[in-house]
Amino acid sequence: MARQIVFAAKAAKPPATYSQAVKAAGLVFVSGTAPTDPSTGQIAGITIQEQTRQCLENIAAILEEAGSSLDKIVSATIVLADEDDFGGMNEEWLRWFPSDPPARQGAKLPAKIPSLKVSIAAIAEA
Repeated sequence: MARQIVFAAKAAKPPATYSQAVKAAGLVFVSGTAPTDPSTGQIAGITIQEQTRQCLENIAAILEEAGSSLDKIVSATIVLADEDDFGGMNEEWLRWFPSDPPARQGAKLPAKIPSLKVSIAAIAEA
C-alpha cells in the first residue's frame, strides 16, 4: 500500500506544515488534532471536556475519510496544556471509549496557544 495523504473536509483544516493524517502500512496516522470547529476555524469549547469532545469529533471525521473509525484506534497521544485538566479530559475520554480503550500516552503541550487546552493524535487500523 502506497502512502496516502488523508484530508477530511468535515474536520478542521490543518496548518500548511502537516497533513490531517497519512494512511500507510495498513494504518492511519492522525496528526495532533486541536479542538478546532471545522466551520469557524476557531477553538471550540471552554472546558477541557468540550475541547476533548471536539478533538475526538475531528479525529472521527478524519478516520471516516480514511475508511477507518474511532473503534479501530490502537494508540493515542493526548497533549495537555495544563496537567490539572487530566481528570476532566479522562472523564470525556471514557464517554467515547467506555470499554476496550486504545493504548494511550500523555504529554504536556510545549508551547502556549491561547485557549487551547488539549490536542490528540491517534494511530488506527485502516
